[in-house]
Amino acid sequence: MEFKIDTKPTYTVITPETGDLSVNLAEEIRQKVKEATETDSHNFVIDLTNIENMDMASGDHLLDLHNEVYNNGRSLVFTSMKESIMNTMKKGQYHLSLNLAPTMIEAIDIISMEVLERDLLGEA
Repeated sequence: MEFKIDTKPTYTVITPETGDLSVNLAEEIRQKVKEATETDSHNFVIDLTNIENMDMASGDHLLDLHNEVYNNGRSLVFTSMKESIMNTMKKGQYHLSLNLAPTMIEAIDIISMEVLERDLLGEA
């Protein structure tokens, strides 16, 4: 699977180029997040613009990734999902636990707010 990686000062955007959101792709995303963490990235936006469908089984893997990232004091947002993916997220109730943003701008806003919140709570 090909990915586009775009590293910004406060977050990294990981965009799978094509395919369906399967368990294998969810694991590849997890690996990309791990690799980016090792190069000092802390917050992640997963851009699903190019993904057409989602397997229900991949939702658990995304939830595990979400929990892993947040347990390490980082942020993770999934964005730009097609309606079919959002319907699968809702069917599996993953939308209740994952950070989902309809647009990249909103995903970046979520990251920015969470970074600010961690900074403020860390100083208290």
